[in-house]
Amino acid sequence: MIYHLFQFLESRGVDFPGMGLVNFLSFRAMLAGITAVLVAMFAGKRIIAWLQKQQIGETVRDLGLEGQIQKKGTPTMGGIIIIVSILTGVLLFCDLTNIYIILLIVSTLWCGALGFADDYIKVFKKRKEGMSEKGKLLGQIVLGFIVGLSVWMSPDIVVREKHEVKDSIKRTLETETNVTTGRYMQEDVVKSTKTTIPFVKDHEFDYRWLSPVKGVWGWYFKWAIYVLMIVLVITACSNGTNLTDGLDGLAAGTSALVGIVLGIIAWLGGNLIDSNFLNIMYIPGSGEIAIFMSAFVGALIGFLWYNSFPAQVFMGDTGSLTIGGIIGVSAVLMRKELLLPLLCGIFFVESLSVLLQRMWFRHTRKRTGVGTRIWSMTPLHHHYQDKKAPDGPVLIPKPIPPQHEAKITVRFWIVGIILAISTLALLKIR
Repeated sequence: MIYHLFQFLESRGVDFPGMGLVNFLSFRAMLAGITAVLVAMFAGKRIIAWLQKQQIGETVRDLGLEGQIQKKGTPTMGGIIIIVSILTGVLLFCDLTNIYIILLIVSTLWCGALGFADDYIKVFKKRKEGMSEKGKLLGQIVLGFIVGLSVWMSPDIVVREKHEVKDSIKRTLETETNVTTGRYMQEDVVKSTKTTIPFVKDHEFDYRWLSPVKGVWGWYFKWAIYVLMIVLVITACSNGTNLTDGLDGLAAGTSALVGIVLGIIAWLGGNLIDSNFLNIMYIPGSGEIAIFMSAFVGALIGFLWYNSFPAQVFMGDTGSLTIGGIIGVSAVLMRKELLLPLLCGIFFVESLSVLLQRMWFRHTRKRTGVGTRIWSMTPLHHHYQDKKAPDGPVLIPKPIPPQHEAKITVRFWIVGIILAISTLALLKIR
């Protein structure tokens, strides 16, 4: 709103010192991040008090985890703090006509509503399982199709492709010179199914390579494959963050690290000079995502003020589904979804631990009659926290004594930092 207000004043010939600062992404990103932090810290206290007044507390089932029972009655649904903080920073400082910002706002509200419904059923309807897995999955899939079809249909979502042209063509504003070879490279703005892939020279993979047919039908096939991939990524990210939310500060801190990297990538990919220098895909207009991610990181940092050990509030599914949705949507909009297994390695491993545990237990029970577990408990962070004797055989013994959750959280953060730096390093590794 402030951005659009200044744009309106400028169009009317109004000018005063410092007015032009809002035209800089860096300035607006800093303001959005600071605003989100302050809103989370100051509004968070009042929201927590309201949650306590409504007796919206966490119900705890004794699973034999270190420090688990002490969490009983802690307010949940604190994801409201995160959503309010993000939207405040975004609405004030982002270009609200930008298609990427519109999709991210829709995703935030959509996933927030989905998570809120799940928490509402748990807290007020007293149904511990919350929303059914099928209902939750359906909501995530629908969002994936909304984003995927927007990427396909919207004329504002394009990339610039480079191709070599003849030396006789003169250099124009749309042409750059390769300083190494002296060849001319021309850039065309196109609808594309290309995405970023690590470890290759040009960092690009085209989903049309997976299409079984060519011609007109091939064009439809490649977009269908791309849209389905977008649905898969958004659903996986949302669920992965949801599974990681089990220790004080774990999901919020890890997600903040992911958000910082996505913000940096958005900044670079939305800037013609920086993207050309790093030889990465240039996506016009995607620089605004950096402002959104700044507000996202600021909201998570402000939330950690209350969510760090010992937590005064839990984000609940209202927060975890929203966080995962934002990460997944922003990654596909920047064509960086294939980097997520590394960048979101914590979420990936947490999800994989649950999947492998179920598959291995069913396999061994069917084969021997006695189910064997890989870890004492999943998601993986609970394996290090578990203090009770295992119910059956376990392939990987749990640590003795069990680790304090604050130590587990910080160690997961450290791993997250390593993964974040590694992801950024891939921009130069070919």
